[in-house]
Amino acid sequence: MRKLRDGTVRLRFTALYGALFLLSGIGLLAITNLVSLGTRVTSPVGTAPVERLTPGAAQELIARLQSQLSEVQALQSRQLLIGSAVALAVMAVVSIVLGRMVAGRVLRPLRTITAATRRISADNLHERLAVPGPADEVKDLADTIDDLLERLEGSFDAQRRFVANASHELRTPLATMRASLDVALAKPEPVPAQTVVLSERLRTELDRVDRLLEGFLVLARTQHGALADRAEVSLGRTVSAALAARAAGITARNLTVHDGDVHDSVWTWGSRTLLSRLAENVIDNAITHNHDGGWIRLSATSDGATALLVVETGGPVLDQEQVARLAQPFERLGTDRTGSGDGSGLGLSIVAAIATAHGGGLEPRARPDGGLRVTVSLPPTSVRAEAPA
Repeated sequence: MRKLRDGTVRLRFTALYGALFLLSGIGLLAITNLVSLGTRVTSPVGTAPVERLTPGAAQELIARLQSQLSEVQALQSRQLLIGSAVALAVMAVVSIVLGRMVAGRVLRPLRTITAATRRISADNLHERLAVPGPADEVKDLADTIDDLLERLEGSFDAQRRFVANASHELRTPLATMRASLDVALAKPEPVPAQTVVLSERLRTELDRVDRLLEGFLVLARTQHGALADRAEVSLGRTVSAALAARAAGITARNLTVHDGDVHDSVWTWGSRTLLSRLAENVIDNAITHNHDGGWIRLSATSDGATALLVVETGGPVLDQEQVARLAQPFERLGTDRTGSGDGSGLGLSIVAAIATAHGGGLEPRARPDGGLRVTVSLPPTSVRAEAPA
């Protein structure tokens, strides 16, 4: 009973319909048996003429006829009982089959709605169920879900537009403040040392805010699905270019880079600008959240079904539950991992958004020996033996 109560709706409907059909069959058989009990059965018996029988012979004949009639009735009762049991068994099987068919037909629109709802996520909120049919309870449920999706889509779009617009508008006062600092330091009279120190500190904070706003813009653009410059992109070349651009930072921290598994023959399809930003953020994360004299291992490979960019760094053993949250904005592992206040907490969240917009994903994992392993999966276009000129 507990299994039935905790089972699916189709299982419960099957049991309900089967029980109803079975009760109907039992009632029908009971009525048949009651009617048969009231029916008298006669059996033709060859007898001698009554006028030739003596009273003793007549009594004997009556007793024999009653005995024969009882045997016939008992035989018919057994046959009726056997036939009823067979009919009841057949009716039970037919009831279960019919109950399952009826339950499946009743629940088919709900299964369609459930499958369509599962396909809809934050990346395709524009899709609707659009269930056809008469205005019944099922269509009312589908229309309610469509209205909910429409409101969610409006809320998501409004949020993304707000982030993008706010980030864009805040760049103007940042530029104004940076220009004011330049004017103050460019005066012909000597500038006090305190002013120079304060100016450099403010400039550093302005640069940090500017990077944060740029991250917001990229995140909003990626989540909005604006991938206008789609083309074939060599993942290996993109990683090598990002690595070469950060050679000074790598040298300054005395990091050892192992990039022997970065192959130019691994290609993917997407936005060249966003994929370059993806590679830059992953490498920046590996440089920033590392210790002096550490190491970085990179690989860009493909297994035919997925193009993979893997970046590993050494360090202390990390908590996997905290590492799994690094793809969310402003999630960090604390100063124990960073060793500094650098970074805005948007690096890997931007990587995750770009990978998702290209049909891939991001998987950060804590290495058993310590450190972090970041895997970015992207759909490949092909794996070429020689890269084109």
